[in-house]
Amino acid sequence: MTLYQFIVATHAAIGMIALACFWMAALLRKGSVLHRRVGQVYLLAMVGICITGAPLAGSHFIDGHVVTGAFLSYLLLLLLVATWSGWRAARDKHDVARYTGTMYVIGAWMLLAAGASMMALGVFKASPLIAGFSIIGLYAGYDSLRRRRSMSQHPRWWLREHYSAMFGTGVATHIAFLTIGMPRLLPMLDGPVLHYAAWFAPLLVAQIATVVQDRKHRAAAMQDRSPRPPTPPAARASTG
Repeated sequence: MTLYQFIVATHAAIGMIALACFWMAALLRKGSVLHRRVGQVYLLAMVGICITGAPLAGSHFIDGHVVTGAFLSYLLLLLLVATWSGWRAARDKHDVARYTGTMYVIGAWMLLAAGASMMALGVFKASPLIAGFSIIGLYAGYDSLRRRRSMSQHPRWWLREHYSAMFGTGVATHIAFLTIGMPRLLPMLDGPVLHYAAWFAPLLVAQIATVVQDRKHRAAAMQDRSPRPPTPPAARASTG
């Protein structure tokens, strides 16, 4: 086995661990000890995917496949920023200023720059896939800078940052499975329809899940802020 084959095999194995942990964490009770432990393994798997993915992307540059190498590097950046956000949001949930500090701003501007570069590359190469995915970086970078100005006004800001980042990393693991694993397991399903569905369907599902979670936690936040009815005199007397 060559070094390249070893890295590919390691990358695929870590990806399967990440996929399993994603669904385990999604199904476990949020905030439970097991949910946090599985989430920690998932984040470590994401780091492993980024580490093993970097030389794979670099090999395409070495082989002269500059467009493929650039696109894979862009995907790794999206994954790295989302992984960082998911980890730091939970760790800094009591300190929004620390979370939205230098690294947060650098990540947002890197997403904007990378998204703009991919848009130009997608238009130049007439690639709907590259041009379509460039929107993710552009929107994520802009939205991060926009949210930074008002994040401190929302008591549950960290929760929204955490689950949206986890949905983002989940998109990457499902795309990898659908584009690489599924065609090998079920080759009869391979084709142009599955190809584009594998890239864009996880994005659509993640967006729907984010909207559902946003509404759920917005309603919970409004309920927390709603005035509570005064305690009846009889109840106050009994507790006194």
